[in-house]
Amino acid sequence: MRHPKTAISALCGIGLAFATAFSAAPAAAGTGSAVPTGTGTATSYAAYDGSKAESAGNKAFFKAVLKSVAEKRAANPDALAVTVVYNAANAPRFAGQIASSASIWNSAVSNVKLRSGSSADFNYYEGNDPRGSYASTDGHGRGYVFLDYRQNQQYNSTRVTAHETGHVLGLPDHYSGPCSELMSGGGPGTSCQNAQPNAAERARVNALWANGLAAALAKVS
Repeated sequence: MRHPKTAISALCGIGLAFATAFSAAPAAAGTGSAVPTGTGTATSYAAYDGSKAESAGNKAFFKAVLKSVAEKRAANPDALAVTVVYNAANAPRFAGQIASSASIWNSAVSNVKLRSGSSADFNYYEGNDPRGSYASTDGHGRGYVFLDYRQNQQYNSTRVTAHETGHVLGLPDHYSGPCSELMSGGGPGTSCQNAQPNAAERARVNALWANGLAAALAKVS
């Protein structure tokens, strides 16, 4: 999530901003494991402009998750719900928010479920980064969510995590939306406490993941 209004407020924003060139992802602080490096895609808050590159980045991350899920679940093509496995080991300070985020989404949608596990489709990381929290790909067909310490102190931390997890499930940013819209991210400001997707967001995720693994396979073919 990010706040696109001004460069100053954007520096405190929350979310995902993609650019065409970025050399490396940030290192997770105090976890003993680095965030994947390679062709990263996030850029600074100040450079956020709601660009086509950002939208393309959202789709690339979603596609990476779908591909991972499809590869692991090909043996069970008739599954009614797709299980997306996440690993939160590298974001211990946010264990509670990540668990809450998974619970929020699992209660909100029926065609896809989030489950913690070691054989993960995507990973969470934590640390300090001037770009804030974002979802990205590691350049090797996998995805990850980075949670920034400072912005999680400024904004409702569960909202931040649930918002970034929304990208995992295929939702784009919509910063001009109201607080009741989870994917409006930092747009409504730091007073916004809502961490729940609204009805339209729930319906969109269910539609994206309709028909279980068959839909995932179709999307990455």
